Amino acid sequence: MSSVPKNKDELELAINSIFPKLMADYRSIPESKARKPGVEGNVKGTVISVSDTVAYLIGWGRLVLKWHHLRSQSQHVNFPETGYKWNQLGSLAESFYEEYREWKYDDLLIELESTVNEILFLISSLSDHDLYGVAWYEQWTLGRMIQFNTSSPMKNMRTKVRRFKREFT
Repeated sequence: MSSVPKNKDELELAINSIFPKLMADYRSIPESKARKPGVEGNVKGTVISVSDTVAYLIGWGRLVLKWHHLRSQSQHVNFPETGYKWNQLGSLAESFYEEYREWKYDDLLIELESTVNEILFLISSLSDHDLYGVAWYEQWTLGRMIQFNTSSPMKNMRTKVRRFKREFT
């Protein structure tokens, strides 16, 4: 499989091949270590916790679902999110950490699983043409927008979580 999914089957495979491995890594981190800073952050020079990496993936996954929901209702979408521009993704990431700061680690993992399952359900409900046949946001297809915010950051987070695990657990 190429590194960039080009159709519905490849997109599902990209998520289904990384997500269970990522969840196994997350589950191997004890709750006592989940809030310990030690993971390279999304903002240059910052250090975040494993819980923050989960919050980041939930945040982006929820945005993908929100974008699709609004679009399917023919409503306006503020990309990437209301109050943020594409050059403010660091601040957006920090808003995700803040939103989920009080959540128990186990609850974060349940929410991430639920979010990814909703995204997989969304993908399964769409045709290959819906996902890859038409530009959906500027030049990007919906399939690419989903991949940018699911399987790609999942791979990135898995590398960071495994590094944290070697150093801190």
